[in-house]
Amino acid sequence: MCDATSPVAVHRCRFIDFDPSTITALAFPPLRLPSIKRPKHFSKYLEFGTLAIGRANGNIDMCEWTGPKNESQSKQAWVIRKTLPGLYPSKVDSLAFVIREPHTIMEDQVPSTSDLRLFSSGGGSELLEWDTESSTIRRTISSQGGTIWCVAANPAGTMLALGCEDGTIRLISVADDTLTHHKRFDRVKSRILSVAWGPPMPKENSSDEDDDDEWLDLWLVTGCSDSSLRKWDASTGRMLDRMGTDKIRGERTLVWAVDTLGDGTIVSGDSLGMVKFWDSRTCTQLQSFKSHGADVLCLTVGPDGHAIYSSGVDQKVVQYSRVKTSQGTEKTPDSKARWMQTSSRRMHYHDVRSLAMWPPYTPLPSSHKRQFSSEIAPVVASGGLDMSVVVTPAALPSSTLLSKVINPLSTSVHATFDDSYHRRLPYSSGPSSTFAIHIARHARLVSCMRDSRVSIWRILKKPSPLDDDDQEELPEETDTADWEKCVEMELDVHTNLVASAISDDGKWLVVSDLYETKLFRLIMNAEGQVKPRRIRHFASIISPHLPQKPSSTGGLSFAFTPDSTKLVMSAALTSYILVIDISEENPRVLRKFDHHRQRNNLSSHRVTKDLKTINTDVEMGSDEENSSYEDEDSPLLGNVTRMTISADGQWLATSDHRSRTHIFNLDSIQHHCVLPSFPLPAQSVAFSSSNPNLLVLAFPNNTFQIYDVETRQFPSWSREICDNLPKRFTHTHDPIIGVSFEPLTPGAPSQSSGRCALFWGSTWLCKISFDDGPVRSSGFSRKRRRESYKPQKNNPEGVEERHKELKMITQYRPVLFVDYLGPGELLVVERPLVDVLATLPPAYFRHKYGAS
Repeated sequence: MCDATSPVAVHRCRFIDFDPSTITALAFPPLRLPSIKRPKHFSKYLEFGTLAIGRANGNIDMCEWTGPKNESQSKQAWVIRKTLPGLYPSKVDSLAFVIREPHTIMEDQVPSTSDLRLFSSGGGSELLEWDTESSTIRRTISSQGGTIWCVAANPAGTMLALGCEDGTIRLISVADDTLTHHKRFDRVKSRILSVAWGPPMPKENSSDEDDDDEWLDLWLVTGCSDSSLRKWDASTGRMLDRMGTDKIRGERTLVWAVDTLGDGTIVSGDSLGMVKFWDSRTCTQLQSFKSHGADVLCLTVGPDGHAIYSSGVDQKVVQYSRVKTSQGTEKTPDSKARWMQTSSRRMHYHDVRSLAMWPPYTPLPSSHKRQFSSEIAPVVASGGLDMSVVVTPAALPSSTLLSKVINPLSTSVHATFDDSYHRRLPYSSGPSSTFAIHIARHARLVSCMRDSRVSIWRILKKPSPLDDDDQEELPEETDTADWEKCVEMELDVHTNLVASAISDDGKWLVVSDLYETKLFRLIMNAEGQVKPRRIRHFASIISPHLPQKPSSTGGLSFAFTPDSTKLVMSAALTSYILVIDISEENPRVLRKFDHHRQRNNLSSHRVTKDLKTINTDVEMGSDEENSSYEDEDSPLLGNVTRMTISADGQWLATSDHRSRTHIFNLDSIQHHCVLPSFPLPAQSVAFSSSNPNLLVLAFPNNTFQIYDVETRQFPSWSREICDNLPKRFTHTHDPIIGVSFEPLTPGAPSQSSGRCALFWGSTWLCKISFDDGPVRSSGFSRKRRRESYKPQKNNPEGVEERHKELKMITQYRPVLFVDYLGPGELLVVERPLVDVLATLPPAYFRHKYGAS
């Protein structure tokens, strides 16, 4: 850990009843259709697409792959980069990606978030299109058929099929950035619960001179609530055929999931736990499997179409593989194959609502079937009522016979679905992997933000430090009588809350949804009760400093200065940084910064200033001078979700989702400098308590950088630390969530504990000392320590040797928040999974033995 010798008392806090929202939908982006003129295109598999996670509270999490570019493995896999806040109240039932401009994407290129359009539906009649840059709803369209039960995009990405409550399919055209009604199919007397597009066919009469390849959609298949599947003509909207499923005691069977394969095979999952395979030409059943004990809610197809995965209420994920049963002959060259249930795993604690596969499968005819490299295992993602996404390598056993298959998640050597270890992505406590929990150190208050509620607790008793030689075990304080709830507020909001903060003295609380910031003065009476009083005119104070369009006074992040005289906020939709004076009766805006809107020093949306030239100051002019970019191009907005202020109140650091980090001087209220961008946005930013000039930027791939804001450079001693981090730290599967520094005891500026940074993730805590030089470990003599800083050619383990006493504390899990209440006093907020599951209805369970 660290060479500090002072004991640390720990509040192991489990009374905060924060519950993450359940997962209702998962989606990966599609790939562009291959060229008609070049059949059987071989696609490389080195990049990983964005994972969209729809939740029951209406939020959508956008998760990005953390691995280096052109590398096939990542220890941390997907990490939440941004959260699109849902309207309150709302939910997400279906998600669909389409490529915005397919002609600009290469056939083997993975579209980025900016190349995609995202659509969702959630229990109503409105289809929503999201603006993923501003995290707002771009536009909506009514289904004109009641509740939307399902959404599916055609392989070309030009049309969306909506299954509606009134028994009709509506086709919505999304070609050329439109969102209009295109066709309504014939009505049937049942709900359309699921829909899938059949394989498209190349246009026969397309000439060689045509630049654009044109694919024609021939048919769709729907799962209905009347024990049937129906096949539809995509051009006329007429029903072609009907396929009936099994019934029990005359009750209707619900077909919750359907999918299609390139050879025309239809796959369905229903409320009887049956997975069936159908021939789309004759509309007859080919095979049937009683794989599940309850409803099958979701299906997904492997990237090459040789594997199917199903899951649902009984928590099992079942794999079906296509197995050859005979070899072809000269007269019948095609070999026969049948589907077999090859594996099943139970990786969830409750119902599974959605499955998604990377790379995605596209149903294409055999002449144009997309082939992927078999050297890297595909990944199946699953999510449901237990709130966490599970990702699992899903290579087929046949692919491992010829060559070694790489496990992209690095969970084990094995990469097959049956033998590999799965990964559970940790749920975050706040939107965009920020903190929903904050503390007021001096007032000993803890606040927690939920969808529309804010709660505040008081930590009553300050535990005395324990005299324990083994400080790495972190002594615990678990007395439940040491806390009390002070405030419980239900707020009137437009969207789910996105940010909050509480001042150190416990006198101010700020919360915000996407469109309005609410500031409260917390007043304590003689009995010790806390009464919040809202500053009603706060929105009118800050609105003159923000554009009228888009109209919003909401904030994405907030920070109070240590003396609680200033509030800094980042505007949600415009990316302005506002410095607000709250020391007087009426708050007032002192300065507005627009540096997170500028395109200066950018190349491919990244700051490209060289490290050597970063020592020169950035010229600071008036607001009008800094706004000159608006006359050239539209501003490049960055969602500023990370913000921190140094312990002496002099420095402010702000970081956005485009990896841009700016430093401001709060004494002079001037812009100080901009840092070069790193490949990943900062997951957490924090100033050292012993040296307020040192800024730590921690990244989701479990690396960090140390920057001296006074000298405007990365110290030379810090580069050795950051470039030679031990593998046990960087290879930990759960990514860094936060960084904390122990505050100094008054009158003891040289306190050794202030030179230790506490890094923490969902399942681990780790202290590293670096404030005044390289990492110190208490087990080395001086001579040995100096030698260990220099890696030797004949000792490749020399770099690791100086970290051999670094210890990861893993007894707290899952961790939502960690910070110091004061010197020698640490607060660890846990939310055990068993407590979260206790809030849900009982999970499916069937006795295997002794049942009558």
